[in-house]
Amino acid sequence: MKILLLGKNGQVGWELQRSLAPVGELLALDRHSTDYCGDLSQPERLAQTVRDWRPDVIVNAAAHTAVDKAESEPDLALCLNATAPAALAQAAADIGAWLVHYSTDYVFNGQGEQAWQEGHATGPLSVYGQTKLEGEQRITASGCQHLIFRTGWVYAARGGNFAKTMLRLAAERERLTVIDDQHGAPTGADLIADVTAHAIRQALQKPALSGIYHLVASGETSWHGYASHVITQARCVRPDLALRVNEIAPVPTSSFPTPAQRPRNSRLHTGKLQQAFGLVLPPWQAGVNRLLTEIL
Repeated sequence: MKILLLGKNGQVGWELQRSLAPVGELLALDRHSTDYCGDLSQPERLAQTVRDWRPDVIVNAAAHTAVDKAESEPDLALCLNATAPAALAQAAADIGAWLVHYSTDYVFNGQGEQAWQEGHATGPLSVYGQTKLEGEQRITASGCQHLIFRTGWVYAARGGNFAKTMLRLAAERERLTVIDDQHGAPTGADLIADVTAHAIRQALQKPALSGIYHLVASGETSWHGYASHVITQARCVRPDLALRVNEIAPVPTSSFPTPAQRPRNSRLHTGKLQQAFGLVLPPWQAGVNRLLTEIL
């Protein structure tokens, strides 16, 4: 099997290089790759890469993910999040390949408290959410066999993440203020990558599995709950850690204005994924604890 991976150096792409390596012959690209084009800002060249290399599976882990910046550069966000995935999808349809693509809870309007299911009505609040939704729609319309995984609150040990930010601030300040009216499930890039590899193996044997799935760790928390867990667990892992913080105060979203509106409800229902692929998704705390053990 031949697998084409785009976005190899992103949080999820880096983990996919590991998880996909045993599955097939892997060609991993980013926007700087030279032999083949891996740049989502050049959709036609991307499609040519697919036609030239003829993979069995295309895994697109690249996207415009700077949520606030997308508000001021909507054309670029549309190209990276919708036009390029559409070109990949059409090329996949042309050669009979599968396309694996990642989307987001930002396609929903963030209202209510119930976990979003795949069939619920969408209603994005931001340019990022709008362009990611259009990407989904254009992939589906192409007729290619696809797996679209909606996820959220993604973190990885490599690069910056929320836990590292909280630990840095906790070492500098006695009091932290963290948003407590947005809810979701912190989800490790390693979990996303491992589920992807498992799903690809099954989907190639069962084409009926083509579709959209929600993929996050189990359970839920707020950013405030997430921060509190990180500080408590860090003190357990490293009792000698010099953390000054003695108060983590909950505050509303309005305390931190941003160009792009954030959804309050980022909960995603994962029953469809677990049933279709025979999976058990671990609690979010397990992944965060593992991350802390690794970075501390």
